[in-house]
Amino acid sequence: MMLGKKLVTAQKRGETRALCLGLGMVACSMMMYFFIGITIVPFYTQSVWTAETVCKVLKANIKDKVLSPNSKGSEDEDIFPYPCLQVWVNVTASGQEVMLYQTEDTLERNSKCSYVPGKSENSKEVKARIETIASNFKTHQTFPCYYDPGGTQTNVIFSRLYPPKGLLFAFLWPTLMFSGGCLIIVLVKISQYVSILSAWQ
Repeated sequence: MMLGKKLVTAQKRGETRALCLGLGMVACSMMMYFFIGITIVPFYTQSVWTAETVCKVLKANIKDKVLSPNSKGSEDEDIFPYPCLQVWVNVTASGQEVMLYQTEDTLERNSKCSYVPGKSENSKEVKARIETIASNFKTHQTFPCYYDPGGTQTNVIFSRLYPPKGLLFAFLWPTLMFSGGCLIIVLVKISQYVSILSAWQ
């Protein structure tokens, strides 16, 4: 009898821990869904550069050093002048000659330049990187790019910050965690039901 009670007690403890684990996984997945919903999803839905086409480089020039227009009056010590790379391309879909930007964020940070370096980057590294990017555009003159099919934005971008595949990948982990948590809860409930049924018989 004592051994049976101990086994029942141990089983209940194990079920309680498993149930807490399942509920914790479900709660964490819901928090991840919420975080993705307020950070990544708005960037994806607000982006108008949704159609892919082919761009051909017309010219890639490095202008004088500039500061980002958004950095005026800023006290950030990491902000420094950087060479302004301007890449003009011919868009196959429309036949227009427009300016190319790295991503949607590049246009917002500095609409005069095709590439904007990060704040924490070294000025010498930035200069070398921009020269390399310009050289690559001159070597590989035809490449896929994204444009606005609605015509709101006439310029094009080289890559999207959050493409459809990236958005699906972001939702993959919380979905797996949510599914795993629900599976654990269901298995615990089944185990409890079988135990009650066995005890009743």
